[in-house]
Amino acid sequence: MPHLAAVGPSDGLARAGEERLAGEESARGAVRSERRKEILRQRREELGLSQEDLAARLRISVRAYGNWERGLVKEWTDRKLLALAEALEMSERQCFWLFRVMVDRDPPPTWRASDENRLPEDPAQRDYLCDYAALMEAVPYPSFLVDHRWDVALTNSAFDQLFQSVRPHPTALPDDNFLRFVLFHPDAAAVLEDHEPAWCVPLLAQFAAALAEAPEDEGLCSIRQEVARDPFMEAAYRYGVPHWLSKSGPEAAEQDGAVRTVRHPDPRWGLVRCRMVAETSRMLDEMGLTRITLILSGPQGVPTGPGRGGVAVTHPPQGARLRAVPSLED
Repeated sequence: MPHLAAVGPSDGLARAGEERLAGEESARGAVRSERRKEILRQRREELGLSQEDLAARLRISVRAYGNWERGLVKEWTDRKLLALAEALEMSERQCFWLFRVMVDRDPPPTWRASDENRLPEDPAQRDYLCDYAALMEAVPYPSFLVDHRWDVALTNSAFDQLFQSVRPHPTALPDDNFLRFVLFHPDAAAVLEDHEPAWCVPLLAQFAAALAEAPEDEGLCSIRQEVARDPFMEAAYRYGVPHWLSKSGPEAAEQDGAVRTVRHPDPRWGLVRCRMVAETSRMLDEMGLTRITLILSGPQGVPTGPGRGGVAVTHPPQGARLRAVPSLED
């Protein structure tokens, strides 16, 4: 007869605890694995590309890329991930989140040195932002994180889609500094309807308040100098904004709750009303960040869906350019 070892109540509880922890760890691993697959597939579909297109950009076989997207990769090396970020046309910040999701580490320091000042040094804050990025990505509306200078720390795919037609600019890209984009980018008026009265004036009023609170801030002072170099913008800042505030009241400059209009590049949306929702959390507040979300109203006569939250899924135009990427199949 087999010998049965005596197991006391404490042993049974310990074993049950170990099994529960193992089960939780397995569940977290499964969620992380699915997130890895989704980040590649979703970004590829946002660009309107097939697996064949991505394989061509990466100069690998379609079968090899299919394995990448299914997570069947022996090792995610820096070289593979950097090439993947390039092929998927990711910004530096998007590449940072790619590395964190895929391998739970940052990109090589030499690659992202120019973006170092945007990222918190505290590992707990970095982990929080990594998970917050997943939360923002689940929102079907354009959403972004900004600091007091309107430097953009994070955007979601819906934000990138809204501004996908914006041309390159040395200092005023929407995912770089949103205030500079509104004030100085020549394409801003093509996306932001009623550009001057609805967007420029309120943001100039907010900027004036921020500068009054931090007159020595180098970033804000740099924007002030750019405003001063533009005669029209300077006149608006010095005379138009005070007059507008005296007539409309200081609450008119609040971004939370403001209702404005944007012109979406997807024809299913076109000219659409949006409400700005500004919010923060304890962790975001500690990092000096505020989340702004543009809640788009469904255009009349156009069904919303299928998509997350009942909102139509948008896709960028087809035919994005190919890029030369070294072979990665070895």
